[in-house]
Amino acid sequence: MVVQTERDDTTWYECETCGLLFDEQSDAAAHEKRCDGSDPTYIQ
Repeated sequence: MVVQTERDDTTWYECETCGLLFDEQSDAAAHEKRCDGSDPTYIQ
């Protein structure tokens, strides 16, 4: 499930599995479908 959060007066969408933040809810939802819970291989 994607969680909406606010930081620095900006709305972000967070993957509950790994904590990665996205500025678009659709991007977060797409990521979460394929997220395996491991740390991302790229810098956040």
